[in-house]
Amino acid sequence: MNGLPNLDTESLTPLHWVAFALAIISGVVHLVLIVALDIPPTSTFGILFFLAFGGYLGGVALVAINYHRKLLYLLGVPYTGSQIVMWYLANQPAGPADLSAFEWIDKSAQLLLLVVLVMLYFEED
Repeated sequence: MNGLPNLDTESLTPLHWVAFALAIISGVVHLVLIVALDIPPTSTFGILFFLAFGGYLGGVALVAINYHRKLLYLLGVPYTGSQIVMWYLANQPAGPADLSAFEWIDKSAQLLLLVVLVMLYFEED
Protein backbone atom coordinates (compact mmCIF):
# COMPACT_ATOMS: atom_id res chain seq x y z
CA MET A 1 0.00 0.00 0.00
CA ASN A 2 1.41 3.38 -0.99
CA GLY A 3 -0.60 5.45 1.51
CA LEU A 4 -2.18 7.60 -1.18
CA PRO A 5 -5.97 7.95 -1.26
CA ASN A 6 -7.75 6.06 -4.00
CA LEU A 7 -9.95 7.63 -6.62
CA ASP A 8 -13.56 6.61 -6.20
CA THR A 9 -14.76 6.97 -9.78
CA GLU A 10 -17.43 4.29 -9.44
CA SER A 11 -19.54 6.52 -7.20
CA LEU A 12 -19.22 9.57 -9.47
CA THR A 13 -22.29 10.57 -11.46
CA PRO A 14 -22.40 12.58 -14.68
CA LEU A 15 -23.25 15.60 -12.52
CA HIS A 16 -19.94 15.16 -10.67
CA TRP A 17 -18.08 15.22 -13.97
CA VAL A 18 -19.89 18.41 -14.96
CA ALA A 19 -18.89 19.97 -11.63
CA PHE A 20 -15.29 18.86 -12.17
CA ALA A 21 -15.20 20.43 -15.63
CA LEU A 22 -16.68 23.72 -14.39
CA ALA A 23 -14.31 23.91 -11.40
CA ILE A 24 -11.29 23.12 -13.56
CA ILE A 25 -12.34 25.75 -16.10
CA SER A 26 -12.58 28.40 -13.41
CA GLY A 27 -9.31 27.32 -11.80
CA VAL A 28 -7.43 27.32 -15.08
CA VAL A 29 -8.85 30.73 -16.06
CA HIS A 30 -7.40 32.16 -12.84
CA LEU A 31 -4.01 30.62 -13.61
CA VAL A 32 -4.07 31.87 -17.22
CA LEU A 33 -5.00 35.37 -16.07
CA ILE A 34 -1.90 35.53 -13.87
CA VAL A 35 0.19 35.04 -16.99
CA ALA A 36 -1.99 36.99 -19.45
CA LEU A 37 -2.26 40.04 -17.20
CA ASP A 38 1.36 39.73 -16.04
CA ILE A 39 0.25 39.70 -12.40
CA PRO A 40 3.20 39.29 -10.03
CA PRO A 41 2.67 35.97 -8.21
CA THR A 42 3.53 37.56 -4.86
CA SER A 43 1.08 40.45 -5.27
CA THR A 44 -2.29 40.37 -3.56
CA PHE A 45 -4.10 39.51 -6.80
CA GLY A 46 -1.45 36.95 -7.71
CA ILE A 47 -1.88 35.19 -4.39
CA LEU A 48 -5.69 35.35 -4.59
CA PHE A 49 -5.66 33.96 -8.14
CA PHE A 50 -3.33 31.11 -7.12
CA LEU A 51 -5.61 30.36 -4.15
CA ALA A 52 -8.63 30.30 -6.48
CA PHE A 53 -6.81 27.91 -8.81
CA GLY A 54 -5.72 25.69 -5.92
CA GLY A 55 -9.10 25.79 -4.22
CA TYR A 56 -10.96 24.58 -7.29
CA LEU A 57 -8.46 21.87 -8.12
CA GLY A 58 -8.22 20.81 -4.48
CA GLY A 59 -12.01 20.56 -4.29
CA VAL A 60 -12.07 18.36 -7.40
CA ALA A 61 -9.38 16.10 -5.94
CA LEU A 62 -11.15 15.75 -2.59
CA VAL A 63 -14.50 14.93 -4.20
CA ALA A 64 -12.76 12.44 -6.51
CA ILE A 65 -11.43 10.50 -3.50
CA ASN A 66 -14.84 10.69 -1.84
CA TYR A 67 -13.68 12.85 1.07
CA HIS A 68 -16.73 14.30 2.86
CA ARG A 69 -18.45 15.10 -0.43
CA LYS A 70 -21.61 16.61 1.03
CA LEU A 71 -19.54 19.02 3.15
CA LEU A 72 -17.43 19.94 0.13
CA TYR A 73 -20.54 20.77 -1.91
CA LEU A 74 -21.78 22.90 0.96
CA LEU A 75 -18.43 24.73 1.28
CA GLY A 76 -18.14 25.09 -2.49
CA VAL A 77 -21.26 27.27 -2.68
CA PRO A 78 -19.97 30.20 -0.59
CA TYR A 79 -16.45 29.69 -1.98
CA THR A 80 -17.67 30.05 -5.55
CA GLY A 81 -20.26 32.69 -4.68
CA SER A 82 -17.66 34.82 -2.92
CA GLN A 83 -15.47 34.65 -6.03
CA ILE A 84 -18.32 36.12 -8.07
CA VAL A 85 -19.01 38.84 -5.49
CA MET A 86 -15.31 39.76 -5.13
CA TRP A 87 -14.92 39.91 -8.91
CA TYR A 88 -17.96 42.17 -9.20
CA LEU A 89 -16.75 44.50 -6.44
CA ALA A 90 -13.27 44.70 -7.99
CA ASN A 91 -14.51 45.29 -11.55
CA GLN A 92 -18.03 46.76 -11.26
CA PRO A 93 -18.98 46.11 -14.89
CA ALA A 94 -21.75 48.35 -16.23
CA GLY A 95 -23.10 45.56 -18.38
CA PRO A 96 -22.28 42.40 -20.34
CA ALA A 97 -20.25 44.35 -22.91
CA ASP A 98 -17.72 45.20 -20.18
CA LEU A 99 -16.72 41.56 -19.71
CA SER A 100 -13.68 40.03 -21.38
CA ALA A 101 -13.81 36.57 -22.92
CA PHE A 102 -12.01 35.18 -19.86
CA GLU A 103 -14.56 36.83 -17.56
CA TRP A 104 -17.46 35.40 -19.56
CA ILE A 105 -15.98 31.92 -19.41
CA ASP A 106 -15.10 32.14 -15.73
CA LYS A 107 -18.31 33.71 -14.46
CA SER A 108 -20.47 31.40 -16.59
CA ALA A 109 -18.59 28.39 -15.24
CA GLN A 110 -18.92 29.67 -11.68
CA LEU A 111 -22.65 30.39 -11.95
CA LEU A 112 -23.27 26.94 -13.40
CA LEU A 113 -21.04 25.40 -10.74
CA LEU A 114 -23.18 26.99 -8.03
CA VAL A 115 -26.27 25.31 -9.48
CA VAL A 116 -24.52 21.95 -9.84
CA LEU A 117 -23.13 22.07 -6.29
CA VAL A 118 -26.61 22.68 -4.88
CA MET A 119 -27.96 19.81 -6.99
CA LEU A 120 -25.17 17.50 -5.79
CA TYR A 121 -25.75 18.50 -2.18
CA PHE A 122 -29.42 17.51 -2.34
CA GLU A 123 -28.69 14.31 -4.29
CA GLU A 124 -26.09 13.08 -1.79
CA ASP A 125 -27.19 10.39 0.65
